[in-house]
Amino acid sequence: MSRIGKNPVPIPEGVKIKITGNNINVQGPKGVQEWDSHPEINISEVDGELHVERPSDSSSHKSLHGTTRQIINNMVLGVSDGFMKELEIIGIGYQASVKDNRLRLQVGYSHDIYFDVPEGIIIKSDRSSISVEGIDKQLVGAVAAKIRSFRKPEPYKGKGIRYKDEYVRSKQGKTVGE
Repeated sequence: MSRIGKNPVPIPEGVKIKITGNNINVQGPKGVQEWDSHPEINISEVDGELHVERPSDSSSHKSLHGTTRQIINNMVLGVSDGFMKELEIIGIGYQASVKDNRLRLQVGYSHDIYFDVPEGIIIKSDRSSISVEGIDKQLVGAVAAKIRSFRKPEPYKGKGIRYKDEYVRSKQGKTVGE
């Protein structure tokens, strides 16, 4: 039995779940999410908890079991609490600003980088930090990774965009030989 898949998903107060066939609709105070699960995985609601069951012990069913449970759990957490990733900008003259659902990054290139914020994501920024918020965990992580990819932290001075509390291993620069 999958250690993740066998755990039931608790449904917090204020969250409504509607299961129709293999379609799962989760509504909460922060929004609505919908997902189509694999048709062979059974999802049932019992006593305020969701249970995910697989029909057999085949390797494909085992892999779907834990994944399905975790996706549903992330949907429930997203509509009740939401997800957030924080980024830091380190470097002299490096900065970020948000205007009209568009992120503007000045990170040492000859031009500014403009990033259009996808629907369902809220980006807040002061000059040296960016926070990415939303109800879809996968989308929040993808947007944060995309923003970080515009100027990854370099190992000599540590300049660039990094996740908050990310450790960047620094290297020693070149030395003059004698």
